[in-house]
This record gives sequence, structure tokens and C-alpha cells, in this order.
Amino acid sequence: MKNQYLKIAYGVTLCSCLAIQPAHTQKKGEWNQPFIKAKKDAPNILWICTDQQRWNTIHALGNIFVKTPNIDRLINNGVSFDYAFCQSPVSTPSRASFLTGMYPSSIQITKTGIEKWPESVPLITKMLKDVGYECGLAGKFHLSSAMAHRPEKRPEDDGYQIFHYSHSPYQGGSANDYITYYKTKGIDILELKNKLGYVPAEYHQTTWCTDMAINFIEEKREWPWMFSLNVYDPHSPFDPPAEYVERYDVDQLPLPLFIESDLQEKGVFNDVAFQSVPQKIEDNSLRKMLARYWAQIDLIDENIGRVLKALEETGQLDNTLIIFSSDHGDMLGDHGLTAKGCRFYEGLVRVPLIFYYPQALKEGLKSEALVELVDIVPTILEITGLLVPEYLDGKSLYPILTGQKDCSHHKDFVRCEHYDSESISGRKLAYGTMYRTKEYKLINYHGHEDGELFDLKKDPEEFYNQWNNEDYAQIRFSLMKESFSTTARTIDRTIKKIARY
Repeated sequence: MKNQYLKIAYGVTLCSCLAIQPAHTQKKGEWNQPFIKAKKDAPNILWICTDQQRWNTIHALGNIFVKTPNIDRLINNGVSFDYAFCQSPVSTPSRASFLTGMYPSSIQITKTGIEKWPESVPLITKMLKDVGYECGLAGKFHLSSAMAHRPEKRPEDDGYQIFHYSHSPYQGGSANDYITYYKTKGIDILELKNKLGYVPAEYHQTTWCTDMAINFIEEKREWPWMFSLNVYDPHSPFDPPAEYVERYDVDQLPLPLFIESDLQEKGVFNDVAFQSVPQKIEDNSLRKMLARYWAQIDLIDENIGRVLKALEETGQLDNTLIIFSSDHGDMLGDHGLTAKGCRFYEGLVRVPLIFYYPQALKEGLKSEALVELVDIVPTILEITGLLVPEYLDGKSLYPILTGQKDCSHHKDFVRCEHYDSESISGRKLAYGTMYRTKEYKLINYHGHEDGELFDLKKDPEEFYNQWNNEDYAQIRFSLMKESFSTTARTIDRTIKKIARY
């Protein structure tokens, strides 16, 4: 077979659900490997990925308002990471990174709206398919342009044998399987949206994606499976079914992080492309926005409950690794900003990350280690006993998940990047990198005179920029040197060197 990327070293096959084998390391560039079938009792994998969900949106992790009993169940019986960071604050490069285990700049997927996937490295689904997994998807993909007037171009071999595509609930026409599915049943999703201002829960895209996942799970198959449940919510336009919004007493909801100095301090970067500029938003509007955003997460959680029930009823829950994550967050009013773009505040780059697999992983473990979404791919490979290629930027979380390693530390730093020539409202500068340690966050807006430096121990809300503070000059210099060195090491690692010249 062509383009096989993985092998099992020394005769070690995929692990059984009761005895996970440690992974072996694959040398850089060694991608073409013999094919081997997965064992029948290798774990299934359900990867739930929401869109634009901040880290502080789950009840079991401290949000007393949002209603997430099913996600809470995954946390209470699995491993959660409170300091997980995406590698880009926008969709395509973030998704490219966590599906390959590499930084966006390493694979040269650094912007949204790209023409096509460059086929530089395999997706994790390709790796799994090549060892016998059946892979399916429902919902968003977004590895190339997903504009309404043209269907998204998939990679040549992304590993998905089942593909129910719906980038957005309201765009794509005949290319949107969600819209088409209900049209064949005499239901016009766009008409419902225009009439009510929302789509009822029974016809909602989140529900449809879950229906497709359950159909996939209930099929009888000989070999293990992997399914990507990629709902569009809680992405804007923040239009959940009305009854979910009505659960919230808007007047009792908290306000976003904001002080008057944000208008000036964050306004210094108004020439850096973003979907909003700092402004003081009326309190009631902010609370209503927050209620709608959280209501979408409530609907997601209810549907996760449906999936868990399907896994239980089919006898597959105990042998299924469940991963819950999001591609990036949303400013949601913090510092007077909404939406996303070239910024790196916690609300935008810090996301939920949960692993559930009680057969082999710790239960109820909450880690405060710095981790990245690129760490998911090597973790999956190690849990399933497959080779972990040396070219990956990610580092397996397996030792923490199994209690073999102290859960308080994984990496000394995490990074995030945004390289995009897109112009938003005349603002063209959109090249930025974030280098974050436990103590500090350094942000360079490349080509801009100023950057940002936050002392996270003293200022975890990121109100006070220390970039021009002489007391922090040496810290800024050291962090900048480390950041640039890391960037240099990660650029274009996808071509194998075969000789000295």
C-alpha cells in the first residue's frame, strides 16, 4: 500500500484495552511504513471538538452557571487539563496543528481561507485508518477554505471513510450535508432560522452531528473505530434554542474582564487585524451574549449525554477513549474585545482538554501543567501502542494520564502563532507569536513597535502590559530570545534530509 506512515516496532501490535503497550519512536521523516491491522480489542476513539469554546465554560472546572453534567462526568472519571493552549487563535491553523501534532508554521498552514491542504504530513485519522481503524466525522473540518460559494477541499487522504460535512449550520447549500439531510425530510433549516431566530434543538446542527455519531457508533464492525464529533457551536452567531437561554437569569451573570485602561492599552494594537476593537459594551448586552454562549454549551452537553448513553447501550463505553477539546476560544467581551483574530489573551488561546478512558487512565485527575493541543496526536499514538514520529512538535501526555509522572508539569512553555495577511477593516498587520510560561506571557506583533508582556503571577487577568516597563526589560529580552529560538526550530520540519548535500 502507498503512503503508509506507521508500523509496530519489534512485533508489538496495538494494545488491548487492559494492557496498553508503550509507544516506540519513529525517526524524523520515516513516514512510509508497512501496513499492519489493528487488534480487534484496541480502544475506540471518540474525539469531541467544539468550535470557539473557552477553557472556563465547564461546571466541574469552576463555572457555577453553565450546566454541563455530562462533561463533568468525563472530568470526574477522567483527566482534565486546566492550562491547555491552542497553537493558533483561528480555526484552520489550529485544527491543522492538533490533527497532525505539529505547529502551524512547521507544516505551513498558518492562515484560514487557504486553497487546499498541502499534503505535507498525515492527519492522525490517516495514521489510524492505515492500521485498521474505521474513521468517521460529522460537522466541521475546515482544513481549507469553507466559503459559502465553494465546497471545502479535503486532503487527498484524510483517513475518513465516513464524512458528514457541515462547516456552518447556515452556509454551503448542497455541500452542507446537514442542510441537505433535513431538506430530504421536508424541513428547511434556513427557513426555520429566519422565522424563529434560531433552530429548535431537535433540528439543531449540534443534534444532527450527534445523530450521525450515534448512527456510526451503533454499527457493528470487526475493527476499532475513531469518530470526530465536530459541532459548530459555541461559535457565533450565538443563537441557541430559546428554552436554553431562558434557563439563565441574565441579571445574575458575571461581566467579562474589563477596566477603563483596556481601551487605551489594548487599543495600541488596533492596526493588528482582529474581528473587533476595544470598546466599552453595555453591561446588559454583555450578559445576554454570555447567556447565549453558555446556552449553546448546555445543548452540546446534553448531546454528549446522548452519545455516552449510546456507548453504554452498545457495550462500548469501557473500551472507548473519549477526548474533549476545542480549536480556540472567544474574547467574549474581555478587555472590550469580542470574537477572534491576532490576539493571545487567555480567553482566546486557553481551551478545555479532557481525556476519559477509565480502563487505563487515572480517574478524577486535574492537572495544572502547561499543555498544548499538539500533544493530543502523540498521546493517541502512545495510548494505542503506535509509533510516535520524532518529527512531531507535540509531546505525549500518556505519563500524566496514567499517573506515571507528576501531573503538575509537562512543558516549560507553550506557544501560539498567527501569520495571516488578511486585512480586517483596513488593519493589515496580522503576524504574532505568543510564548507563555507559568509566570509570564510574551506576545510579539511582528512589524509593530510594541508588544505585550504580562506578569501572570501578579496579573493573571492580563490588564497591565509590562512591555515598556524597565523593571521587566531583562525578562522581556530573555523571553524574546527563547521565543525566537523556538520559532526557528519549528519552521518547516516536513521534508526528510537524506544526505549531507
